[in-house]
This record gives sequence, structure tokens and C-alpha cells, in this order.
Amino acid sequence: MKTYYVYILECSDKSYYTGFTSKLQARVIEHQTGKYPDSYTHNRRPIKLVFHAEFTNPNQAIESEKQIKKWSRAKKEALINNAFENLPNLSKKKFKD
Repeated sequence: MKTYYVYILECSDKSYYTGFTSKLQARVIEHQTGKYPDSYTHNRRPIKLVFHAEFTNPNQAIESEKQIKKWSRAKKEALINNAFENLPNLSKKKFKD
């Protein structure tokens, strides 16, 4: 059974990049070496892999990637730090008084 990965990279400017692949190590090396000059990470190297999750269903992995890309920085950091209990509160909309 093939394995798919959703991953988060921390870039040199402290931004996060979220991606999807079936070959995690090879893909991280591509980011590190700047294989694609037009990519988000190319001018933000060096990068560091800070999170990854494994999936056996590619559609679930793609949906997870899309969901994480929409998350706030705080929510991504909770995921990276395994603070799963914080995720629901970070999803709540803040209303001004």
C-alpha cells in the first residue's frame, strides 16, 4: 500500500509552507536544494521539516493539506507542537466588542 504525506516546512523567514507528496525525503531535498526556482520555498531557504502526517488514501491527504493551508499560524504551531487540545479553541472566530 502506498503512503502519502502532508508536511509543513519552516522557512528561513519563519513562514510555513504546507505540501503533499508520496516521497517525503525526496521532496524535502528538492525544497532544500531549490530545485524549482519559482517555488515558494526557493528564496526562503534554508528550510526545516517541522511536521508530517502519513495517509494511505491520497484524497484524504490532499484534503488535509488544503485544510491546513487555510489555518492560522497559531493553529499550525499547535499542530507542529502536538498541542492537539488547543486546535478547537484556535478555530473559533474572534468577535470585536
